[in-house]
Amino acid sequence: MVDATAGQGLTHRRVLAIALPIVLSNATVPLLGLVDTGVVGQLGAAAPIGAVGIGSIILTSIYWIFGFLRMGTSGMVAQSHGAGDKAETGAHLLRALAIGILAGLGFILLQGAVFALAFRLAPASAEVEALARDYLAIRIWGAPATIALYAITGWLIALERTGHVLVLQVLMNGLNAGLDVLFVIHLGWGIEGVAQATLIAEWSGLALGLFFARRAIFEGWRVAGLFAADRMRRLLRVNGDIMLRSVLLQASFTSFMFLGAGLGDVTLAANQVLLQFLSITAYALDGFAFAAESLVGQAVGARRPDRLRRAARLTSQWGAAGALALGLFFAMGGPAIIDLLTTAPEVRAAARDYLPWLVVAPVLGIGAWMLDGIFIGATRTSEMRRAMILSVGLYLPLLILLPRLLGNHGLWAALMVLSLLRGVTLWRHYPQVEAAAR
Repeated sequence: MVDATAGQGLTHRRVLAIALPIVLSNATVPLLGLVDTGVVGQLGAAAPIGAVGIGSIILTSIYWIFGFLRMGTSGMVAQSHGAGDKAETGAHLLRALAIGILAGLGFILLQGAVFALAFRLAPASAEVEALARDYLAIRIWGAPATIALYAITGWLIALERTGHVLVLQVLMNGLNAGLDVLFVIHLGWGIEGVAQATLIAEWSGLALGLFFARRAIFEGWRVAGLFAADRMRRLLRVNGDIMLRSVLLQASFTSFMFLGAGLGDVTLAANQVLLQFLSITAYALDGFAFAAESLVGQAVGARRPDRLRRAARLTSQWGAAGALALGLFFAMGGPAIIDLLTTAPEVRAAARDYLPWLVVAPVLGIGAWMLDGIFIGATRTSEMRRAMILSVGLYLPLLILLPRLLGNHGLWAALMVLSLLRGVTLWRHYPQVEAAAR
């Protein structure tokens, strides 16, 4: 097979060319939430704000389950690209698109049961629930587009076309925000206007994504045995491992929040404020992990362990630099960020007490962050699953014990240990990553 990247050196410039558009793309996401909230807030009542909030959380939780499509697609496409197999890069995308669209159609068919279960788990007032159901009844029709876009995003990242990812996000979020203002403020459509704006943006994003991928889709259709059982089994195995890993990670954060709730309202609020620092960390460091997915995957496809080592080293160097910079930023600007996020004096004081944990969090977590990207690129997902099971198994006793001894400091200490454990348990399997490229 031809090494499709033989003419491209693995340089710092190349890493940044992949990573920086992702960082900018991520920066647009919270801005959309601010616009949605601000526009609905102009309706002059609390219930619409709550309805959009709970409706968005329900859909985000549903769609989050299928985040594995982005990661699984990224690793497999990068490997085919590294091997010079253009047709198979398109075939991987088509298989993932099929899963995404079928899953979205399934949610449309099962929406009644899905929403009934969601409101049972997260009950709201009758007014808020009624408005949220109106909102969800419109938004659910975007499920096929939203889930399918995970596949397109993974495909773009694998091919180092992260500038197109940025264009997609700017288009979707900009269109959504503009239509919010038009539909809600000028046309008076209320909460339905917010839902319609998002629905149009989602399908517009899919249309643009399909346009970006048109040549690969055409090539992919020509692959013999496109949906052959062995190829679908590999796709489902890789994505199943990633999904289980992600569910365990999310469960770890959820248990952190649940235990924090037992420490009092002020502590719970302070923890919620400080978790936004972790969100900032994720948005800032995603780009370097995604660069690792792409470059490591290409090295595996090209059967170049030397290139894999260099890709892992360069991306991790930038990730580590970013983590140190974030830690310094949080140390110097953390109190000001806390003051922006809350005006309650007691919550501000409590958040400042626990801020040192967030200063060290990027540094303690960067190993796990970058190794996730490296393992996804190599599609060593069974090792990711086993490492996460072991890490969570060791984390849970600490989560129970340390808060009893140290209060909320113990809770944060347990979460930091989880970050370290994830990195250590993945590092134990790293030789298998290099072996995949031989």
